Amino acid sequence: MTLDDIVLAVRSAHDSAAPLRIRGAGSKDFYGGLLAGDLLDVSGYRGITAYEPTELYITARCGTPLSEIEATLAEKGQMLAFEPPHFSGATAGGCVAAGLSGPRRQQAGAVRDFVLGVKLVDGTGQVLNFGGQVMKNVAGYDVSRLIAGSFGTLGVIAEVTLKVLPRPVAEQTLVFSMDRGEALKKLNQWGGQPLPISASFWHQGQLWLRLSGAGAAVEAACRKLGGDPAVNAKNHWNSIREQTHPAFAGDILWRLALPSTAPCPGLDDLRAIEWGGALRWYAGEQSAIRGAAARLGGHAVLYRAPESLRCLEGAFAPLSPALLALHRRLKKAFDPKGILNPGRLYAEF
Repeated sequence: MTLDDIVLAVRSAHDSAAPLRIRGAGSKDFYGGLLAGDLLDVSGYRGITAYEPTELYITARCGTPLSEIEATLAEKGQMLAFEPPHFSGATAGGCVAAGLSGPRRQQAGAVRDFVLGVKLVDGTGQVLNFGGQVMKNVAGYDVSRLIAGSFGTLGVIAEVTLKVLPRPVAEQTLVFSMDRGEALKKLNQWGGQPLPISASFWHQGQLWLRLSGAGAAVEAACRKLGGDPAVNAKNHWNSIREQTHPAFAGDILWRLALPSTAPCPGLDDLRAIEWGGALRWYAGEQSAIRGAAARLGGHAVLYRAPESLRCLEGAFAPLSPALLALHRRLKKAFDPKGILNPGRLYAEF
């Protein structure tokens, strides 16, 4: 597959006003709105086109598997610091389009913080370039970061340039026994101290804490915090990143983004707490969950659910009229006929 193939497919769809469903590996088909439109499979447009370890960036085409990118980075002792999940073969384009980060997001930041530039095919078939290859190239409105989490509704991500970071010299995971209230208190207490915490995960009375950085800093933090050294820590964090951990089981799963200091919202079936208290997972039907999240200054995403519930609830929290109007203007500017992944982000577009 070539870039011209993608451009021709989009132009044809634009001319006939036929909706397109953009797909890489399909690893996140469960996430977001329902799938609609003729399939545009971009998995064949793949390959790393540039990698400069000394400049800390890598450029890859949309269909490039994350596993290939991370294997290349590992050879130079580097990583994608936001720890994106692979699921069933995630690609570079899908990683940015979905905007999902893993356990290290607590320390390193989100996907959008690592997007330096994108090559985008908009809804008319134009090839647009945004951003660059180093942070200082960013000027004006940062469209390349806007694309992160847009679910392909603004354009087909043909190529993306990501900032990379060195892997930490040392890592150690500690385990503590405590209830969720104490875990939230401790996470916020530790978060205000100069500790090299790179990930945290509470589930069923156990708090796992990962420390990453210079050897001396990690050792000093371990002595200060106490806890028990974890067994099979690498497998544990991988199960969280890939969501194979029992905490993520079930047909209905909610993802709450809240201020880390927010108290427990009084909902049933709390499965896990991540990101220093800022990410909380709940299972089951929760009619009051979005209102509870909003009252605490956050929002709730219906992360995984049967189609009937996704249709009824919508995957993402409803937008205010002002934000909805802004989204519609952006959609109109990038995709005038609304052919790209319709309904994938919001039913209104």
